[in-house]
Amino acid sequence: MTGYLRLWGEVLGLSWRHARGLTATVFGIESGLVIANIGIALAMRATVDELVADHVPNAIVAAVLAALACTTVLVLNRLHGLVGLFLIVEKVGVVIEDQMMRDIATLEKIEHLERSDYLDRITVLRGAPKRIVGGMWNAVRACFTVLQLTLTLVILGTVSLWLLALLALAVAPLWCDRRGRTVENRAEVRTAGSFRLQRHLFDVATDAAAGKEIRTGQAGGQIARLQAEAMAEVTAGRYAARLRAAWLRALGWTVFVVGFVGLLGVVARQAETGAATTGDVVLVVTLTLTLQQTVQAAVGQLTSTMNAGMYLDPYLWLRSYLAKTRATQTGDKAPPERLATGIHVDHVSFTYPGTEKRVLDDVSMVLPAGSVVALVGEFGSGKSTLVKLLSGFYHPDAGRITVDGDDLRGLDIEEWRRRSSAAYQDFGRYPQMTLAEAVGLGDLDRIDDEETVSEAIDAADATGFVERLPDGKDTRLSPVYGGVDLSEGQWQKTALARASVRGNPLLFMLDEPTASLDAPSEHAIFQRYMERARRLGSHSGAITLVVSHRLSTVAGADLVLVLDHGQLVERGTHEELLAAGGRYSDLYRLQADAYRLRPGSDLIPEVSEISR
Repeated sequence: MTGYLRLWGEVLGLSWRHARGLTATVFGIESGLVIANIGIALAMRATVDELVADHVPNAIVAAVLAALACTTVLVLNRLHGLVGLFLIVEKVGVVIEDQMMRDIATLEKIEHLERSDYLDRITVLRGAPKRIVGGMWNAVRACFTVLQLTLTLVILGTVSLWLLALLALAVAPLWCDRRGRTVENRAEVRTAGSFRLQRHLFDVATDAAAGKEIRTGQAGGQIARLQAEAMAEVTAGRYAARLRAAWLRALGWTVFVVGFVGLLGVVARQAETGAATTGDVVLVVTLTLTLQQTVQAAVGQLTSTMNAGMYLDPYLWLRSYLAKTRATQTGDKAPPERLATGIHVDHVSFTYPGTEKRVLDDVSMVLPAGSVVALVGEFGSGKSTLVKLLSGFYHPDAGRITVDGDDLRGLDIEEWRRRSSAAYQDFGRYPQMTLAEAVGLGDLDRIDDEETVSEAIDAADATGFVERLPDGKDTRLSPVYGGVDLSEGQWQKTALARASVRGNPLLFMLDEPTASLDAPSEHAIFQRYMERARRLGSHSGAITLVVSHRLSTVAGADLVLVLDHGQLVERGTHEELLAAGGRYSDLYRLQADAYRLRPGSDLIPEVSEISR
């Protein structure tokens, strides 16, 4: 609860800074509603008492005041809904959402994007900022409602002290409602994984690209069944929680109503004995009607506030995770302008957070400055994980990675990434962008440089397909946005071009860069990138790291490193490893047999044919 209050205080501060006039207006409206609602009852009592006393002019004045108070309540309630909270929630919600998206997208590490338990929380946060702001303002309104309830009970206490017991009775529905909301919140988080799965299956079933495969494989019924099962799990879990919450709320209101009826009987008895005036009776009746509405409003507002609780917990977790992660970002040293010795991986071990299997186990290697290094191995050997460590997405659990002798942890990670470039195995697709924008995204400082973008497209052997697009580089990459679909191979060439925009990297990584391309395209692209690697190496000592399980693409590398089950098992040149007859040689000849090719063919060239 302390965390909630602190967060709501921050949100209130944001409201004041970004919507000061509206914030002041809402506080004025809330104060006016409390005064007007209490004023109605007092004016009605005065009207009746003055009539009984035959003071007609005074009675008329009191009646006019009661009417004005009623009108004020109607007008202020209308303004509250149409002008106040709606505009504040929209305006401040956008501010929080922008900040949240910036935090998620710019965080140094990517653990929160790869762990399913973290993704469950982030899934809940979709659309959460406006609900968080709305929850805070519902809490503010609930405070004013409680103030009105307290004043009502004080006035009723002047008629009969027994009526003060209503305050205790009002706690029952509030407590039960809070318990019910806690049950619902836990169910929301518990079923978030299944909810995300059913939504993904729905997206797959309605996706044009997947639709062809689904119909060809006659898998539509299976996908529908899986989606229905996931949705049924979500519905069952949340329905059971809501049913239990409904029973809790019903219990709370039953306690209140029974006690309320008993206390009204006490007041009625006092009126019969003359202990109260006629005006007091009207006052009690009026406040009795508003009391029920006030308690119900307080419960409703607190319910809405607690509804925001299902977003507050994940949001507070995100803030805590951000703070904890950023506390480890201590590097401030600039990377070198030119690599002198290279990158050393020194006894590095790594296990993904939340798992137990060690992905890299005591790996040591040297990536010499100015060299082309091939990192090979079968699927799951740890190649892409090492790329993530070199990118600074994770830190090793043991050992360290140094750049010209400086620990990578000590470098300014943003500066290191400005001097790095990569085409990752699970490359991104940006259908809302033009092709030029999707390529230029590799270096935002050069995104509008047409010459640079064209050179990057050419380096990726993508000029041919780009020229065939309806609007060339200005074609959007999805029919949804008025463009065209790209094939998987064209998307991969776009990713390769994006990696080539940065002109002077110290580390250039190609992680399975041609997995979606045919063998001739693959060979042509690697010839281009070998030439580029030589230029970069001579200019700045840059290292080009080629990660591949296709050994036909790495024969021209200066150094070949072989990973197997997270361990470095071999190192050497292509010739040396073939002659050694070890793991690399076995994999190479196995792949040659699979392609029905042998060393010396067009697609698996002899070492002598490779430009070194």
